[in-house]
Amino acid sequence: MAVAALAMAAGVAACEPRSTPSPSASSAEQSGIHKIKHVIVIMQENRSFDSYFGMYPGADGIPMVGGIPIACVPYPPKGACVRPFVTHADVDAEGPHGAPDAAADIDSGLMDGFIAQAVRAAKNCNDVVNPSCAQASVIDVMGYHVGSDIPNYWAYARNYVLQDHMFEPNASWSLPEHLFMVSEWSAACTQHNNPESCVNALNTPGNPPDFPTGSSHAPPVYAWTDLTYVLHQHGVSWGYFVVSGHEPDCENDSALSCAPVNQNSATPGIWNPLPYFDTVANDGELGNIRPVSDFYAAAKTGKLPAVSWVVPSAEVSEHAPYPVSFGQSYVTSLVNAVMRGPDWNTSAIFVSWDDWGGRYDHVPPPSVDENGYGIRVPGLVISPYARHGHIDHQILSFDAYDKFIEDVFLGGQRLDPTTDGRPDPRVTIREDVHILGNLASDFDFSQAPRARMLLPVFPNTTLTGTPAPGAAPLAAIVGRFDR
Repeated sequence: MAVAALAMAAGVAACEPRSTPSPSASSAEQSGIHKIKHVIVIMQENRSFDSYFGMYPGADGIPMVGGIPIACVPYPPKGACVRPFVTHADVDAEGPHGAPDAAADIDSGLMDGFIAQAVRAAKNCNDVVNPSCAQASVIDVMGYHVGSDIPNYWAYARNYVLQDHMFEPNASWSLPEHLFMVSEWSAACTQHNNPESCVNALNTPGNPPDFPTGSSHAPPVYAWTDLTYVLHQHGVSWGYFVVSGHEPDCENDSALSCAPVNQNSATPGIWNPLPYFDTVANDGELGNIRPVSDFYAAAKTGKLPAVSWVVPSAEVSEHAPYPVSFGQSYVTSLVNAVMRGPDWNTSAIFVSWDDWGGRYDHVPPPSVDENGYGIRVPGLVISPYARHGHIDHQILSFDAYDKFIEDVFLGGQRLDPTTDGRPDPRVTIREDVHILGNLASDFDFSQAPRARMLLPVFPNTTLTGTPAPGAAPLAAIVGRFDR
């Protein structure tokens, strides 16, 4: 059934995408970062850097001596410890990943709480598709994949840019992260259209009414200022593209004990929070939140908006208990769609994973304020202007995406309460944090645009236990992805 959902998610709609205004640029702006006209952020789910690229040559990966990992993370019930180990499992388990779990996993920089938190996680879930219901050992959080498991992701790293110090912007779970992705903050507010009514909320911002399942609490109030507000003020087009399917996360990710809920572009949720922002409704831009089929269509016809965020359904998210292979195929289909289309030569694609999913990583995150950074996640840059085979060692977080967007399209305007025309009491102007790197260094704008590198949507891998395609013929799925 998940494969069928994968096929449906990647289908291209026959209808044309809604039109949005294109950003204007003078001839003097056609140099440097202004060669980029389309920024695309593809956000996947729940993988730490070490779990995907811990063995990547030249990266800050899992420390080894004589081929044996140095770290050995305590396994309290056994009175022992477990070292990172290779896993080829396509479907694996994960650990809890709320704010308390991040603090415990990091353990003041010791990076040794991963197994203990997985042991403590709830095991009696309401539905077998919930991550905590996977019949797997808690030591799965110490497993890491190698390049032959995820060959397309490693191919992107070899040919474009791998970022090995990309940190989740907040040390918490999916909803706060997706709020940070579009607004640089996670808050709880009491009054619509009153940003001053908002207070910092790292782990518990206002939750969508679909969490927990069957609840009837009021919709949240997201009254603070988000990036779409500033984009709208400058006439810059944007789209937030959502795959229809399910969300597997819980209201409380520390518990890992809820059933999946339906999502689509019209369904606000933890991966799709923009419908609740006052700014989006006030600006008349709810229609910019669209099904992913519109993204494929826009890429094919050269009608991508200036800024695109693309979020998955559970089935293609790489969030346990869904297969790594499905997510890699889906991401490849998105990248191929851009590469095949007229907008490739003016595009910058950023791929990352929203949080660490309770999985081991050895690098302690730096602290910039009370919200984070969180644990390290993989980051990829794919563009005709991306440096070839470059490993970016800068300290980065998803704040760098917004900073890049602001520099490309907004003349450096920040989500700054003193200058953006809509003051709110946010903790930090994240784009201006002094340790945050600059994504412009991942590009060489002096080079001619590089040729597209189309990859097979279903590559050969060393993954094991991949779910059978079921009733959906594999050839039909490839056909839907790879047109």
